[in-house]
Amino acid sequence: MAQARSSATNRKKAAALYEEAMTAYERWDVEEAVAKLESALKLAPDNAQYHMSMAQILSRSGDFDRALRSLANYLRLAPDSPVAGRIERLFGSGMDPVEAVLTEKMTAERVALDLIGSAIQMWIEYLIALGESPLNIRKPETWAAALDYTVRKVNLREVPVDRIADFYGVSPDTVRKHHQTLVQKLDIMPCDYRYFTGQENPLDKLVEAAEMLETLETRFRQE
Repeated sequence: MAQARSSATNRKKAAALYEEAMTAYERWDVEEAVAKLESALKLAPDNAQYHMSMAQILSRSGDFDRALRSLANYLRLAPDSPVAGRIERLFGSGMDPVEAVLTEKMTAERVALDLIGSAIQMWIEYLIALGESPLNIRKPETWAAALDYTVRKVNLREVPVDRIADFYGVSPDTVRKHHQTLVQKLDIMPCDYRYFTGQENPLDKLVEAAEMLETLETRFRQE
């Protein structure tokens, strides 16, 4: 009985830590989110959802090796999950249908390899960010077009959505819809550091300007 109470207490503490981790994740405090979730996993190591969430957080920080290890733990604990097949494909060496279309089309357009790589990275991050949510791909070209369109916008190489849609043989409205889904799920911003391939990112100037303004403001208020 004492052991059962202890186990229940641990699960309750783990659940509280998990909520704190996800709150930190939503505000982009990845370091705190990882720390909180690691503490939760020490108390409840067999909770598959915690491992999935850890993979999502680590993916956002660009730590794909650890993210994949977390996904492997998820599959070990939830082998019959409805999304198990989608997760297992992330461990394969070949391209999935979306990646294959994306690579073929962007290469045909003579798009730089680093931009193609960023589009594929965006797709992998999206698949992880989905977590246990389902993904229905009726036509790979729709997602490939949206990824192409989005990564070009991020890199300030925007192409009209109608032209992208025509090139991939899909509806412009579908491209717009998937584009918005990618932006919202991955919280993508203009010149996003995760997908920007240029040597000088305009966001650097904004950061420098903000830091300079903060310094000037501090000096101004000093007596």
